Amino acid sequence: MGPTMLAVRFQHSVAPNALRSYLAEFLSTFFYVFAVVGSAMSSRKLMPDVSSDASSLVVVAITNAFALSSAVYVAANISGGHVNPAVTFGMAVGGHISVPTALFYWVSQMLASVMASLLLKMIVVGQHVPTYTIAEEMTGFGASLMECILTFALVYTVYAAGDTRRGTLGAIGPLAIGFIAGANVLASGPFSGGSMNPACAFGSAVTSGSFKNQAVYWVGPLIGAAVAGLVYDNVVFPSHAPEGVGV
Repeated sequence: MGPTMLAVRFQHSVAPNALRSYLAEFLSTFFYVFAVVGSAMSSRKLMPDVSSDASSLVVVAITNAFALSSAVYVAANISGGHVNPAVTFGMAVGGHISVPTALFYWVSQMLASVMASLLLKMIVVGQHVPTYTIAEEMTGFGASLMECILTFALVYTVYAAGDTRRGTLGAIGPLAIGFIAGANVLASGPFSGGSMNPACAFGSAVTSGSFKNQAVYWVGPLIGAAVAGLVYDNVVFPSHAPEGVGV
């Protein structure tokens, strides 16, 4: 790719429509992180011993499902409703967005997450902002692998939900994305935390000042997202495949 093509892509990344996309990503990610981190704080307030109370896990899972479905829905027609650097990375690997645009998405998502976590800390005085942690019996590699698998499922669902070949079925896309996120939290919450979102993990870590095992929530999700995009577009449902195959 020559310098001219890079310049053109960068110009497209700072066009008015692109700027609106970054704002949409910022707002959706802010809403999502505020709800998810806030629900974790609420659980700790109502159930101090959250480690032994299964209902706290259900609360966080439901919040993830509801918040992500809503966040994706409100931004889908503007930015695609990524709400997650891993989703953005998966889309960039698949060639659906340019690298400069993906980087601006990342900046918007990271800023939104940090601001949402900081605002929660300011509002709920004296309440610790929880961070994603891995279980004592889990290794960093094991937690990364789990986050990789979870994010693969999430991004694969995002690809399927946004596929225009699905016709009217695409209308329920945001719900499907929220459902898989909530299910993943139920499956992994006590083990790896069920983040699937580097921005959410980073924002809470910045606010709490603890970056322990932060690499788990970047390496795993980014690899899982990249593999999901490549598998969906090139193996399971390539663009040259005839419609209706397998139906």
